[in-house]
Amino acid sequence: MKDFSRDLSIEKKWKLHNTLTGSEIEVNARVYLNFDANAKYVAFYVPELSGATFPEAILMNNIEEILALPNTDVGVSSGFGVLPNDWIEGKDLNFTGRVFFYCERDPPDDAKTQLISEAATGGVRVIFRSNAYLKRRNEMEKPKAFISHDSRDKSSIAGPLAIQMQRFMCPVWYDEFSLKVGDSLREGIETGLKECSKCILILTPNFLTNNGWSKREYDSIFTRELVERQQVILPVWSDVDAAGVYEYSPILADRVAVNWSLGVEEVARRLVRALDT
Repeated sequence: MKDFSRDLSIEKKWKLHNTLTGSEIEVNARVYLNFDANAKYVAFYVPELSGATFPEAILMNNIEEILALPNTDVGVSSGFGVLPNDWIEGKDLNFTGRVFFYCERDPPDDAKTQLISEAATGGVRVIFRSNAYLKRRNEMEKPKAFISHDSRDKSSIAGPLAIQMQRFMCPVWYDEFSLKVGDSLREGIETGLKECSKCILILTPNFLTNNGWSKREYDSIFTRELVERQQVILPVWSDVDAAGVYEYSPILADRVAVNWSLGVEEVARRLVRALDT
């Protein structure tokens, strides 16, 4: 199972002080709830913080407050309520002792080792997912999906989606992850299209009006479907409608798509589920 892809979550924003700039930077803290396993665990998404050498230690000091999130007025429960004990409250789930840190940089090894050791004495296992981890995983694992997109949608959709798929431990072919300086763009794309089991097609107004690389990629993907006689395309719609997609390709308009308006985490979660079937 991919990290977090099938569990519910509650999010809280934490503010960390940047000592260099005097500003505050937000960190996402989430409690993940697995009602089937009667368990909950924690994950932090830590951005690049130039003024904080090791903010993970600060976040660990607030772990009890994070775990209390399911106890808020909103609350989370599961069940159909047919019998008195059918309902399971999120606040009653057991903490597994797992804390994940997803970092946009590689924390110092000595600081990581110390934090892992200190947490272990309290029965908590700290797990780091940093750039080094993602790079090594990409080297060892074959990407499961090729992300086809218009370059104008890179920062707003394609990049965030690729990162979220990686957080769910689902390797993807994405140009910034899979190509290095000096590589042939054409050869890299052709290899990605051939090796990946599926192709995530990000359909936006930019994509539908692009007659360059995006169009070539779609033509290649469609040809692969014809040759292999299987459905390869997983469409993601953003600011497009059925009429516009139909005008671009009648076949695409018939495919069930996931809408970007659901948010990057939910979109990635549904794509991971589709790739696992």
